Amino acid sequence: MTFPAHLELLGLRIHPHFAFEALGYFAGARVYFATRRRDAAALPLEPNLWLLVGCVFGAWAGSKLLAWAESPAHYLALLQTDPAALLGGKTIVGGFLGGWAGIELVKRRLGIARSTGDAFVWPLALGTAIGRIGCFLTGLADRTFGVATALPWGVDFGDGVARHPTQLYESVFVLILAPAIFFATRSRELPNGARFRLYFAGYFAFRFFIEFLKPRETALAFLSAIQLASLLGAGLALASLRRLASAAPIENRESKT
Repeated sequence: MTFPAHLELLGLRIHPHFAFEALGYFAGARVYFATRRRDAAALPLEPNLWLLVGCVFGAWAGSKLLAWAESPAHYLALLQTDPAALLGGKTIVGGFLGGWAGIELVKRRLGIARSTGDAFVWPLALGTAIGRIGCFLTGLADRTFGVATALPWGVDFGDGVARHPTQLYESVFVLILAPAIFFATRSRELPNGARFRLYFAGYFAFRFFIEFLKPRETALAFLSAIQLASLLGAGLALASLRRLASAAPIENRESKT
């Protein structure tokens, strides 16, 4: 197999990253709106669209900023030779943090007090799993590959080195994490948004540890910028979950009166 593994469609040669990223966005959006239609307590369409706008723009900004912080030497070199290439860098960790911040800003602007995150769990898991396949098929250019390994499933992305296919590890992990959360909490009455925070805490913890299997530039305390952001994200998710759980009894009492 050669990388990048371009796709052929109707005589067109399509880059795998573009194809699977677009497919991930499409599948995630389909699942989100299908979930919304089945949820009687879902927000009306207009505020939902504004939440998506906040999510998209926040994710775009967060993914770019963290990608630049993760590999400053790489992007500083691009600034000298090909400034337009700066627009290509992005990371999911930064996208998740930025998207979460964007949603919270929109909710504050619209006066939405209740949590809306649970509806995003399945779309995020599915979109991430599909998008990472595109990262895998892109190969070395995507900069998401792992370090060298002697394990039998190591993949040579074109440089003669068998590497951890960390992109596929992530796809498998999120497709296990999302159903595991819903299965483990199926008999518990959780406040809305708790499963979203559990998903984020689990994902960020995974990203912290999986980064040790990737080439990385250590920014502080032998940790990369993505690892530091993952620790921040996991901490914010758990702290927010705790606040949500402590406020739930009050909300339940008010709803019964």
